[in-house]
Amino acid sequence: MEIGGRVERGYESVRRAFAENFADHGDTGAAVCVYRDGHPVVDLWGGVADPATGRPWERDTLQLVYSATKGVVATIAHLLVQRGELDLDAPVAQYWPEFAAHGKGDIPVRWLLTHQAGLAALDTRVPLADALAWTPMVDALAAQRPNWTPGTAHGYHGRTYGWLVGEVIRRVTGRTPGQFLAEEIAGPFDIDFFIGLPPNERARVSAMQYPPRPDLSAIPDDQVPELMRPVLAAQRDPESLSNRAFEITDPIDIDFNSAEVQAEEIPASNGIGTARGLARLYAALVGDVDGKRLLTAPTVTAASREQVAGIDQVIMLPTRFATGYMLPTEGLTLLGDTAFGHPGRGGSLAFADPDSGIAFAYVTNRIVEGQLDPRAPRLTEALATALRS
Repeated sequence: MEIGGRVERGYESVRRAFAENFADHGDTGAAVCVYRDGHPVVDLWGGVADPATGRPWERDTLQLVYSATKGVVATIAHLLVQRGELDLDAPVAQYWPEFAAHGKGDIPVRWLLTHQAGLAALDTRVPLADALAWTPMVDALAAQRPNWTPGTAHGYHGRTYGWLVGEVIRRVTGRTPGQFLAEEIAGPFDIDFFIGLPPNERARVSAMQYPPRPDLSAIPDDQVPELMRPVLAAQRDPESLSNRAFEITDPIDIDFNSAEVQAEEIPASNGIGTARGLARLYAALVGDVDGKRLLTAPTVTAASREQVAGIDQVIMLPTRFATGYMLPTEGLTLLGDTAFGHPGRGGSLAFADPDSGIAFAYVTNRIVEGQLDPRAPRLTEALATALRS
């Protein structure tokens, strides 16, 4: 299979790992990009953007990256902090008064970004059309009682994160996250990434390929590693927080391949862009890109400092969060202790490492779930090898 793009001398190991993902690990269509000190050193793509038509993956193919979008939304929040327009330790209700309902008046903005607000799930699902319309969803979240006592634990706000943080952004700026991204970040920094896809960009988007749903009841308990047993138990329970956190709309299953869903804003889940765009954004967090920097070094230091760690109330595995970004764990392979970023459902990953000056992004249209996915780890391991050589 032909691989498009280029790598600078010394980064050939990343090209080999990228090709091996297709040969050995079933990638359908994908791209990977690495910036170092503000300069692209790896920019590769290959495969098929739409297996149904045979449309090839091109240099400018766009990919929906699921929760890797959360890192972009966090970046918007930190830019507002840097500008003095947002105080992360102020109550959410200071910006969004309706949020104070049911004893939520003291929840600080920071807890929305660190998954400590206890608003991972809704008691009553919101019709998908209403969720895409924005206001009904944020009204439901403002009226929701916390799922646990806020501040006492953290649990991944898999869907709600985007509307919670996004509504604070909207109250502060008068713009939705997607509008702010387009006007203040993507445009000025030439970043090919959208939250709320313009209709004229639809033809560039790849089609995601999903695996069959596994039969969880057929998995013998004695074949499940001890660490994964609470995860499996939660997944088998339809009323568990692990399931309810991703079932906040009616219908539960959102068709993220649909034009309707891609055109609106689900800021936790439906960001669409290129690997180059994501890597360029993270590069602008840790250094200059074409003479401009998005966040200052002190802002990045504060934004990437660990806030919570331990067993996640939703994922049921150990997670670590900075303020809006995920931090390295045994299950999330990044470059080093100072790295921060966010993965996305099924395989996508974007992060930056201030110590090495690296910004990395991998996007893919073959969704892998319920098993170890070696694709992004192989790329980051190959990158680490290149940096050591």
